[in-house]
Amino acid sequence: MLPSTLLRRAATRALSSAGSRSNVAASGFQRRLITTPSKSTLGSVNMTQSRFKSAAPLAEEQIDEDAPKTTSTSHEHEDEIHLDNNTTETVQDFTSNKEKSGTPSPWAVFDAWGAGDGIVEPLPAEDEAKLSPESVRIPMNDEERSSLPDESDILSAYDHLLQRKSSVHFGYPYNLMYNHEELYEFMKYSINNLGDPFVTSNYGVHSRQFECSVIDFFADLWKMEKDSYWGYVTTCGTEGNLHGILLARECHPDGILYSSQETHYSIFKAARYYRMDAKSIPTLPMGEIDYDLLAKEIEKNRDRPVIINVNIGTTVKGAVDNLDRILRILQMLEIPRERYHIHCDGALFAMMLPFVDFAPEVSFRKPIDSIAVSGHKMLGCPMPCGIALCRKEHVAKVEQRIDYLNSVDTTIMGSRNGQAALYLWYSLRKKGISGIKRDVVHCMETARYLRDKISAVGMSCRLNDLSSTVVLERPMDDALIKRWQLACEEDIAHVVVMPNVTKEKIDKFVEELVECKNKYGRMESAREGSPLTMLASAAWGGSAVKPVGDLKSDASF
Repeated sequence: MLPSTLLRRAATRALSSAGSRSNVAASGFQRRLITTPSKSTLGSVNMTQSRFKSAAPLAEEQIDEDAPKTTSTSHEHEDEIHLDNNTTETVQDFTSNKEKSGTPSPWAVFDAWGAGDGIVEPLPAEDEAKLSPESVRIPMNDEERSSLPDESDILSAYDHLLQRKSSVHFGYPYNLMYNHEELYEFMKYSINNLGDPFVTSNYGVHSRQFECSVIDFFADLWKMEKDSYWGYVTTCGTEGNLHGILLARECHPDGILYSSQETHYSIFKAARYYRMDAKSIPTLPMGEIDYDLLAKEIEKNRDRPVIINVNIGTTVKGAVDNLDRILRILQMLEIPRERYHIHCDGALFAMMLPFVDFAPEVSFRKPIDSIAVSGHKMLGCPMPCGIALCRKEHVAKVEQRIDYLNSVDTTIMGSRNGQAALYLWYSLRKKGISGIKRDVVHCMETARYLRDKISAVGMSCRLNDLSSTVVLERPMDDALIKRWQLACEEDIAHVVVMPNVTKEKIDKFVEELVECKNKYGRMESAREGSPLTMLASAAWGGSAVKPVGDLKSDASF
């Protein structure tokens, strides 16, 4: 247990520097230029993808400097991730015995105190040593313990590391601006929402009332009628996708799952888990699903039910699939409602889209069946979490009574983190509709500012209309990529503009980007049809700085 003195010291340091810190760890991406298409059992699919979702921050609150404070941080693993790029125009069969398609999961360090404009200095060597594997190992006897640093010193160094890593955080969709200090007192309780959120278990230390309130909020946000919905707070967006696709499989056991090649990897993971036939549909240059190819594939397999995953913001480009156009395709092909099932992977942007003026509506007033969204991305939360929401009649297909719990089993997980539901409830209550709207407007406007700044210095850069994800040519210096924790896919990188990304930080980032370009030059297209060449396509609309390299005629896109 962390001594109370260290808690107070860490909290004071965290609060005093909250306005000038934020950096998330380098995610282990190495610069790997792919010069030849990769092969996989998916056929001639070549695609490097990375999935990023997002979270929105809480409004700043007054801090009682006299009250005892603690810090809460969470550290995700940093791994080098291999990315498979699917860029061919052939539709790939994807069944449970084939390699994955879609995009791999990004990992980054997450810090609850990552707001502000300042950049924290790197750790001194002595603090780095305290966080080495040798220093943090758990001793087996008193002799070993005597040779190791004290736990308080280790945690103090770790706090400094998280401040440093959170002060420059650009590539991943985590909102680092929030303050949950009022909830610290509840961390001493083992809050477990095991079982169904609407069926109380015998276990009394739960937060079901808060979880149900969160579910009600999202049901209202996505236009569901009273008593027509069911949902729960998940561990992350992936769990929400796994649950949504499970319901689809139970409703249509012989259905085929259709999703784009720029889909998050969890959708195709679900296909493998549930032994479903699935098809990976190529995308348009800006990242949306190729609607004509989707229609052809559905027509070719019209003897089987249709299960479609609609991306409400893809991982790398932030592209939003056109739900209305997909519904028109189903109507044109005369697919009856009982023969299709639509899941929406909302990740980051399903939380933002309702607050964007004149944006297309994604809601249950349309014939969709489920939505999954991340809670820790747009809202901001110290632990990963999410929300799964579906039509009430679907969940009955997976429900089982569990006497041991005195509840029913309807969720993917058994024991469920009751803290997450409490934190989401608190965020929604404190921010309110106007606060979320303010954060969304900030993200969209600041993303346009970043796009314009990068374009002005002569580098390729694009931004989808309904997105805060700015896609740019990959910097040539890995040190810069790791410093700013940019998420990369082959020869492009991206920045996900969240509420904690400010114009001041953007100015500093672009300044370093220019220095990198002047010293190392610009990235050349890795191959014909690479992600960087797609930035030159007129399909994005507007104009952009032309990438370096031999590009096909834009008409060929």
